[in-house]
Amino acid sequence: MLLDLAVRCRLGDFALDAELACERGPLVIIGPSGAGKSATLRAIAGVLTPESGRIAVNERVLFDSQSGVDVASQLRRVGYVPQEYALFPHLSAEANVGFGLRGLARDEARARVRELLALTGLDEQRILKPRQLSGGQRQRVALARALAIRPEVLLLDEPFAALDAPTRAALLEDVRSLISKTGVASIFVTHDRNEALRLADTVAVMMDGRIRQVGTPGDVFGSPADEEVATFVGVETIAAGRVRSLNEGVALVDVGGQTVEGGGDVSAGDEVLVCVRPEDVVLSKVGEIDQTSARNRLRGRVLRVAPAGPFVRVEVDVGFALVALVTRQSVEDLGISAGLDCVATFKASAVHLIRRG
Repeated sequence: MLLDLAVRCRLGDFALDAELACERGPLVIIGPSGAGKSATLRAIAGVLTPESGRIAVNERVLFDSQSGVDVASQLRRVGYVPQEYALFPHLSAEANVGFGLRGLARDEARARVRELLALTGLDEQRILKPRQLSGGQRQRVALARALAIRPEVLLLDEPFAALDAPTRAALLEDVRSLISKTGVASIFVTHDRNEALRLADTVAVMMDGRIRQVGTPGDVFGSPADEEVATFVGVETIAAGRVRSLNEGVALVDVGGQTVEGGGDVSAGDEVLVCVRPEDVVLSKVGEIDQTSARNRLRGRVLRVAPAGPFVRVEVDVGFALVALVTRQSVEDLGISAGLDCVATFKASAVHLIRRG
């Protein structure tokens, strides 16, 4: 499942610069709308032709404007699942899956199609046409068709965007299992952070056509490279501070009149951004006995309380704005509301420091 990708090209006024390498399972590219994620996949697949530049997968050049290389899309050994699936409405599921196998002997093509229909759980739907299938089943047909050609790399462009949440959750697990079974190198594009966390072995953050950070989900979401990446991956507390000193590898940071302990590649005197994810903050009542080993325990006052899906977002003034994500039960038990005095607790290991400048 080795993947070595180099995309450096220009599409109109938009420039793409993505050089990525990973040796493990799915590579997921995340980023805001308009970052260039889908354009990157379309350029690799040959759906978009760059005005200039170079594209290579595992050192095999697919496009190079200087040398005149532009491999036809059907010869690129790339399986591509677009957002809209692009199934042929007049063909059955079976015929859609086998569409790209017309160069194979009939018996070999039929065996390959049946293998993929079984692998994707579509045996009973093989004679049905797309309009007779559910959204999840259409997605499976598109995935099976992309895999039918035994691609060198599989590209999935937000394939779950049009599905309801329960179907999306189930298919995420199925797709990860399928990728593991087939052993195909895969690139998955999404703007959904939860999808990235559930699917990826490697995450790449793209902004403005450039890869800003690459790493494991834990690295990218826990230790973002800069403020923009931190904001995108869900860090809601980002406060300016200054490193006062280092004590056994732990930085003591002055921020908003408080001292916060955290980790990072910093030195005494550095100006930094203090980053804390909301799920790492625990709220308690003033005077309640501290039963944790957390190094940071800050007294503050609740500023705002707002629903956030199954949780509640609580913003607390502790000298700087600190955001906590807590359960509805905790809000009820603690009587959390605007104006309440409380204590916010979080571990030093939950604090990520980004050097400024």
